[in-house]
Order: sequence, then structure tokens, then C-alpha cells
Amino acid sequence: MLRTSLLLIALAGCGERTPPTFVDSGPIGRALDEGERPQAAHVSIADLDGDGRNDIIVCDMRRNRVSWLSRGDGDLWVEKTIGGPVAAPAHAEAADLDGDGDLDVLVAQLGLLTPSDAPIGGVIAMENNGSGSFTQRTLVEGIARVADVRAGDLDGDGDVDLAVAQFGYVSGETRWMENTGDWAFESHVLQRLAGPINAIPSDLDGDGDLDLVNLVSQQWEEIHAFVNDGHGTFTSKLLWGAANEDFGSSWIVVEDLDRDGDPDLLYSNGDAWDYGLTLDRPWHGVQWLENTGNLAFVHHRIGDLHGASGPEVGDLDGDGDIDVVVASAYNNWDDPAARSLVWFENDGSMGFTQHDIASAPTQLISVAVGDLNGDGRLDLATGGLHMRPPYDRMSRVRAWIQPKKGLFR
Repeated sequence: MLRTSLLLIALAGCGERTPPTFVDSGPIGRALDEGERPQAAHVSIADLDGDGRNDIIVCDMRRNRVSWLSRGDGDLWVEKTIGGPVAAPAHAEAADLDGDGDLDVLVAQLGLLTPSDAPIGGVIAMENNGSGSFTQRTLVEGIARVADVRAGDLDGDGDVDLAVAQFGYVSGETRWMENTGDWAFESHVLQRLAGPINAIPSDLDGDGDLDLVNLVSQQWEEIHAFVNDGHGTFTSKLLWGAANEDFGSSWIVVEDLDRDGDPDLLYSNGDAWDYGLTLDRPWHGVQWLENTGNLAFVHHRIGDLHGASGPEVGDLDGDGDIDVVVASAYNNWDDPAARSLVWFENDGSMGFTQHDIASAPTQLISVAVGDLNGDGRLDLATGGLHMRPPYDRMSRVRAWIQPKKGLFR
């Protein structure tokens, strides 16, 4: 009778989906030094050593280095430095740059976190030697501060080229770097505007080659496309622009969010570098731009979040559609209820419900989505960049794990 009752209760709950929960694993990797204010500008997830388990790549601006955390026994994460010093690494992407079958690490060198027009940016490659070690190669240096660099075959010749966003400050650029062989690249400037945050290769128009998507902040607050003719010649097109010069663009992700076969854009706006609090900026939040064909995009608001930063996507609740997770880098941190990490649940028809994950730690700027413990569910990693007080709920790198669901979940 008891077994029958338990089964009926379990079956009765099958029609009700309970949103997933994420358990904070606490700090992972290197411990903070006395008085240290961590500045983990970017985290990403990839299997760097090819052992079948995902690792976490960390851009540490405080220590001027890139490192990777691999899973040891139990919940232990072991951290190792990749290559040598990098001045203010802003973004790192795992990609097979040399075609040898393993994952190298491509790094955007900002040069300095604070605003500057000095030529201190660069593009760095960490070549994977296949034995857990990496050789550092400088692909270009002495350019405006680099906020993002991504890999893709942009001229259709079979090797890996690079798309580069150079934020600068008053001056900046967007360029692509043509692979000419043996780790040499020739640069082609596409646009000279201050404030590029992202440069992402994607086939926006469905013609089989890689175009570029470019988010430009500062006073522009625009998203541009560079449309590829298939051979590395690009034509610029404005996809969307905010009327508000203080919109606070912070990040874009290219993903087929509505699963209709073409790439859409996920877009957060929450930058408040020049300000203390963001509560007088109700326009901060996250939205998606629906690709309706012929390089036309329709804006849809997902939700509000002060300081919205580093959005990522994934089917977090396992229902077959794409959800959104986003951090808050700037908020009223004197309020213990101010949200630092939230996810927006997709109802399958591109309607979103907000679920709060955490209010601590604060000042989270980057989120990565991936299975961190090998159980088939998507977990999260976050990076904290602490630039303003209060400094009481700080975090460098954290993993947020989905626990196993019990009988009544």
C-alpha cells in the first residue's frame, strides 16, 4: 500500500515542472589573499585537457593571468596558470587554432581595466601542447584595448581567422585578422568607433559564410553586422540601436533562441562604470533580437535587472527550450535583497519568468553554462569583479551546481 501511495504521489506531480535550483559550491580555485578584491573578468567552460570532464577558464585581471580549473577528487577544483602574464585579460575562448585536434585558448588583452586610449591592447594565443602545458604567443600587440576576440574561418580558406573588438576609450576599432600561416595574422580594420565590446562570427544571413556581429557601447549603443561576401570582404549594416545614449550595453550572445533555424541575439544592458548605483536606470536588463530574415531584427524585452551583465543561454530545466541566465555587476549592494544572479525561464513560446538564484556574492560580471559534475544537467560558473564598496560579499570564482532531483521534485 505504501509503495502504491508513493507511486501515485510521484505520478501526480509529473505534470508540474519545478524550476531547477542551483546550489552554491562556495569559492573554488585559488584562495583570496588578505585584503584582496577579486577581479575575475570572465569565466568560460570547456574540456581543455580532453579527459571528458569540463573545466573552467578564468581571466584574472587582479593577477594578470589566465588560468584553468580542473575537477579533482570529490568537489575539489585544482587551478593552474595557462602561459605567462597577460595584462588585464578580458575574455578567453577555447578553440583549436592550429588544427592539431586539441583546444588552445584565445585571449583578449585589455591592457588596463580603467579607461585609456593608450595602445596597450593585444591578442594572445595559448597553444595547447597536448600535455597540460601551453605556449604563449602574441598575435598582435600595441593596439587599442581589446575586449573580445573570437575564432572562425572568415575568408573561407579552411583555416582559423580572428574577429577582434577593441574597446579603446575615446577611440577604438573592430578588425578581423587573416590567418596567413605559422601563427602569423594580417589585420584588416572594419570600423573605427570607440566602445566595441563583442565581435562574434556567425552566419547571420544564411548564405553559408561567417558574418560578424559587433556590439558597440559608449555613446553609440548599437549592434552592427559586417556581412561577408564569402572571401573576407565585409559590408557594414546597423542591426539595432538604442535611442538612450546611457543605455549601458554590456554583452551579446548569438544563439537560435526561438529554434526557428536562424541566429538571434541575446543582449544585456547594465553597464554603470561611471556611476555608483543603478537604481535610477530602470532601463537596465536583458532582451533578445529576433531574426526575421534579410538581416532584419525585432526587439523583445525579456526582463529588468540593474547592472545586467554577461548573459548566457542553455536548457536549464530540461524542457527542450532555451533559458537565459544573467548576472548583475552594478547594483545597490547595501540592500541585502539586491539580486546578483538570476535566470529567466522560457515557457517554450519565448515568454520568460524570472527566478532569483542569489543575492550574494555581489558584483558578478560573467556567467558560463555547462555540465560541471558530469550528471547531464547544466550548471553555472561565475566570475566576480569587485570595484566598489561594500566589499563584504566578495567572490572570485564559484560553481553553482544543480542537485539531483528527488522523488517529489
